[in-house]
Amino acid sequence: MALTPGRGPRPVLRHPLAALALLALLVSCLPALAAPRIGVATMQPGEIFFERFGHNAIVVDDPAAGPPLSYNFGFFDPSEPDFHLRFLRGEMRYRLAVLPFAEDLAYYESVGRGVSIQWLDLDDGAATALAARLAWNALPENAAYTYDYFTDNCSTRVRDAIDAALDGALARRLQGRSQGNTFRSEAVRLARPDPLMALGFDVGLGPASDHPNALWDDAFVPMRLAQSLREMQLADGRPLVASEEVLLPHRLGPEPEPRPVAWWPWLLAGLALAAAAWTQRRRPRAVAAMALPAWALCALAGALLLYIWFGTAHRFGWANHNLLLLNPLCLLLLPGAWRIARGRAGGRLFGAVLVVVAAMAVVAPFLLWMPLQSQRNGHWVALLLPLQLALAAALHPRVRRATE
Repeated sequence: MALTPGRGPRPVLRHPLAALALLALLVSCLPALAAPRIGVATMQPGEIFFERFGHNAIVVDDPAAGPPLSYNFGFFDPSEPDFHLRFLRGEMRYRLAVLPFAEDLAYYESVGRGVSIQWLDLDDGAATALAARLAWNALPENAAYTYDYFTDNCSTRVRDAIDAALDGALARRLQGRSQGNTFRSEAVRLARPDPLMALGFDVGLGPASDHPNALWDDAFVPMRLAQSLREMQLADGRPLVASEEVLLPHRLGPEPEPRPVAWWPWLLAGLALAAAAWTQRRRPRAVAAMALPAWALCALAGALLLYIWFGTAHRFGWANHNLLLLNPLCLLLLPGAWRIARGRAGGRLFGAVLVVVAAMAVVAPFLLWMPLQSQRNGHWVALLLPLQLALAAALHPRVRRATE
């Protein structure tokens, strides 16, 4: 029977204290529900290019709900129709997936990647709320997110979830501390076992990647986040990590250690190439033959840097100072260099572009001292500036006439 306003069933217990007593009795008869145990699993780097930087996941161990679950923010679907285009444009779609932790571990064991877990000493309420938030986040309508390699990846998502469970305490502790790492130094360091990958990061990243990171930003690397969690203390002085254990041994190469870039070998190489070009200035055909592959490589690399800047969402590659050294205008030098290599004149346009390319290269070292937009590309300046100047001096029509 439908109830109408003011005419519902009359309460059995009219006194509020009696109702509270009955409620307390019912609650006391229910079995106590233990809060889930929360852990952060850290996976060591692998051998595939997208595994070079390690991985992590949040583990929720609730015996009442079944085996431990792994909440993994690192899933993507390469079979999506626009996957490769999104990858190039920096608009990849990742998602949070939940799977049995044992199933997650089985993959890492099969490829030899080590896994450790840090069990967190969270209050019952915080642990329960975090587990509920992760379960909601893993729903199909909530699971997807736009991936950013440095600022919104599988590790920063883990960091943010733990920080929310701690009411922002993790951010407050990590934001004001730094080890001097940058997005560039960390990316190049972890890509070092693959030289071409490390080279790509070093050439392709712009000045935005060279600001010293707070420990909060360093947490885009799972192993850095694990170290920060290890050092974190709660408000009452307790360590955040109650216990830590190695679940799988690491059978691959160790994580690369930080290593500063020594610029002087690059300078020696640049001076050697410049000397080779200048000493052959009386043989312009030989110098042009040397310049052709160098300028073709510069034009190709410069075109790629321009595409990253104006055609993609890879904002850490925008406004790259290496464009002054790997100049796309070198494409206009190729016809003139080809004519010189065949014993003819390079042409008026060739001489003008040669001056512009050399002048832009001269600007590059001055940008190293810009306080807000400095880019750590001194080694590339040391290599390419001498070469560009020597090629310009050896092949410019006026210089050639003066030395003949």
